Amino acid sequence: MAPTKTINAPAASTTLTSRPITSRRVDSGSSSIDRGMLTPVPVVLADSPAAWVSHPGGPWRERPASTKRCPTRGAPPASRSGLSPGLEGCLPGAGVAQRPVEAASQPCRRAAVVYGWGMVSLPGRRTPRAEGSRSPLWLPPTVGGVVAFAAALLLARVRPAPGSPAAGLWPGDVNSAATALQAVATTSVTVTTLTFSLTVVTLQLASQQFSPRLLRRYARDTAAKSVLTVLTCAFVFTITTLSFLDTKNPVPGLALVTSMVLGVASLAAVLAYLTHIVREVRVDSMMQGVHQETATAIGIFYPAHDDPRPHSPDEMELDEAAGVTVYATDSGFVRLVDVHALVECARRRGALVRLNTRPGDLVIARSPLATVWARAQGAGPPEPEADGTAAEINAAVTLGYERTLDQDVAFGFRQLEDIAVKAMSPGINDPVTAAAAVGHMADLLVRLADCRLGPIVHVDGDGEPRAIVPDRDMRYYLDLACGQLKRFASREPTVLAALLRMLRDLAVVVHDREHVDEVRRAADAVRNALSPAVSEADAEQVHDLHRRVLIALEGHAMRAYGDRSGETRSV
Repeated sequence: MAPTKTINAPAASTTLTSRPITSRRVDSGSSSIDRGMLTPVPVVLADSPAAWVSHPGGPWRERPASTKRCPTRGAPPASRSGLSPGLEGCLPGAGVAQRPVEAASQPCRRAAVVYGWGMVSLPGRRTPRAEGSRSPLWLPPTVGGVVAFAAALLLARVRPAPGSPAAGLWPGDVNSAATALQAVATTSVTVTTLTFSLTVVTLQLASQQFSPRLLRRYARDTAAKSVLTVLTCAFVFTITTLSFLDTKNPVPGLALVTSMVLGVASLAAVLAYLTHIVREVRVDSMMQGVHQETATAIGIFYPAHDDPRPHSPDEMELDEAAGVTVYATDSGFVRLVDVHALVECARRRGALVRLNTRPGDLVIARSPLATVWARAQGAGPPEPEADGTAAEINAAVTLGYERTLDQDVAFGFRQLEDIAVKAMSPGINDPVTAAAAVGHMADLLVRLADCRLGPIVHVDGDGEPRAIVPDRDMRYYLDLACGQLKRFASREPTVLAALLRMLRDLAVVVHDREHVDEVRRAADAVRNALSPAVSEADAEQVHDLHRRVLIALEGHAMRAYGDRSGETRSV
């Protein structure tokens, strides 16, 4: 194999964007390409100067695969099995693992146990999730209150003898102690009310101005849970200690000092929460939070573009007439798909299960959920209702009346698209915010270009196909990112130009002809959405960026990005 060549840019180059890659490589011996056809492409990295790498040009071509951000890239084949919906994007498979092996994922930073190709089980059989804190808002304060009550019961019984060093912890009498405790308790209740008021105002602002689907972020906000926990602890500890005060016994000095410390901690927590909420209410912070969770979901649940498993279930030549349909027993959005459970269910019965829904889809009870085929030789038609297969398939698909980002990457795009569409509403009219949201979607699309999209075939430890899980393709994501916004922004060339910049960034990194055609189709749709009412001078920016997208698709990245003063990169 010929050596891989990477040429570093001069040290004066500036690092601009946050691509999560470390280099781009082209194998000079992978194909018979004339070096005269190579075009320099600028690749801007997150933590290093810009690099310049050559890749073949042409109307479509195999792009050099970017170095994946995974610490196990160099692991032996037995420890590099693909994962789905586990850690496929990090661990491209090279063969079937003969036994469970330990692997680590950089995006999720948690250990996973891999079963064969594509089966993952985190410790405790928990499905990996992309979202952050998942405990309900009431749970941490409740636990904190119980702990504070128990601590107060113990410390209130510790009463130092008069004249002992511990008696000096509280120099006052019982009346002064009662007054101090009452002040701490009253302050805790007041500050708790203030915290709730700030949270409600923030939720209302986020729902009305940005997207009602952003409310999940604040319901899972770790800072809000922490502050409410501190306030609850202070109140419960204080009133419990207050009930133990009496004039016949010495004051519980240790409990009183602890109450004072909790009172000061409550004040500090509220000040920190004010700072946090001011930062979180900014639209840039909201978009960054959605962006990070979506990028984590992509890194966890999508396999690499060069994943060795079958690229399409069509290669299995399934007989649709021989399949038996399994119907859903409940309604709701698909939140989680337990692939390990599906594979084990199919393996025990010698069957193949193909889901007809994917994370994010709305499923209605008694609608088709999956199809089952018998795979064992000489086996008759499957009977999923009679042998319990239908019940196990329904149990493996978690439904709920609210979408989540656990395995639903499209939900992250939906939230960013909502922010952009709301920004273009007549009551707000903020094209710069819309363009910023498009920039976040551009980075996510570039990440998806390095992944295998579409349905994935999962096999058991013996390499036998057992489950087919559908997923979304590049056309779906491009329609989601461009569809609504291009209609609402038809009279605003600034936003249409931002969409074309996004497609230009994607055009530089797409891997195959299908994606090239989809990018071209999306670019034509954005250009055609431009309203005739826009002046010719304003429309020129849109037409110019459309031409640049086509140039990038032909492999001439420098021509696509070259401009006079950064006008094709900035808003």
